[in-house]
Amino acid sequence: MTVHVVLPGGVDDLADPSGGNVYDRRVRSGLGVGAVTVGGSWPHPGASARAELAGVLAGFPDGAVVLLDGLVACGVPEIIGPEAHRLRLAVLVHLPLADETGLDPAEAAGLDAAERAVLRAVSAVVATSPRAARRLVEHHGLAPERVHTVMPGTDPAPLAPGSGGSGRLLCVASVTPRKGQDLLVEALAALADLPWTLDCVGPLRHAGHVARVRDLAERHGLADRVRLTGPLTGEPLDRAYAAADLFVLPSLAETYGMVVTEALARGLPVLASAVPDALGDGGQLLPPGDVEALATALRRWLTDEDARRELRESARRRRGGLPTWAASVRDLERVLASLRG
Repeated sequence: MTVHVVLPGGVDDLADPSGGNVYDRRVRSGLGVGAVTVGGSWPHPGASARAELAGVLAGFPDGAVVLLDGLVACGVPEIIGPEAHRLRLAVLVHLPLADETGLDPAEAAGLDAAERAVLRAVSAVVATSPRAARRLVEHHGLAPERVHTVMPGTDPAPLAPGSGGSGRLLCVASVTPRKGQDLLVEALAALADLPWTLDCVGPLRHAGHVARVRDLAERHGLADRVRLTGPLTGEPLDRAYAAADLFVLPSLAETYGMVVTEALARGLPVLASAVPDALGDGGQLLPPGDVEALATALRRWLTDEDARRELRESARRRRGGLPTWAASVRDLERVLASLRG
């Protein structure tokens, strides 16, 4: 089966990692197909990016099966809609466009309406978790049989030895408002009497949020305990996981949360919010945006040996049942094969 794949520019930039880009690369590789990348400031492309995407789609033969990353597709119904009558389009939604934090209400409403028009027009929608699939069906009024779940896989990894203690904390995520590093610093400010350090590993593209996190650390006297490393990949990232005692992801919204399964693959205990499908029973799921609950969970981890043992055991149990990339590719192949009619 011939499948055409259309992805945003930058998907292969290993120095600027994201879960969506990793997912795109892994399934593209597993499908054994190439991809067309379209540059532009998605989901708000300029005229040249719009023209490039329209030209790419126009070049595919009638009836072709095309998989598009939602970042490229969901904001431009005027381009996707007409081609949906000629091509068999599947859109992969990593994060609903309006769920990104920091959008003003008018912008969020516009993106939401555009996404709804696109997802109603195409042949299939692919979500990365069961919860995300249900939400797309309910929020956009989609036919459930057209919305499919293809969960990310997880690479096997050795158990993390940690620091030999409990106080080395790790958060792997882009430093953006949606990931909640500011909330994590606020929670840790209530635990300044306890021994801990925090490494925030991830791209520092959102200058305003980076400045807020650093300012909070300074204001609470934690600047020497909170480190923003920027993005790490390969062996440096492996070393960061290996050295950690606890993984913390205080996100406000996620569709899956691949870094959580990366941590669990190493047997790392996890405290996280907004990631029920990735976490499963492998750690403690906290309410998004609740600084007090986060501080309470962190204090219990740092002071209660029984709590630490329980979280470690949960992580190791979950480690043995994590999804694989081979299964992800098989699931996606079934979705795309169904479009051939």
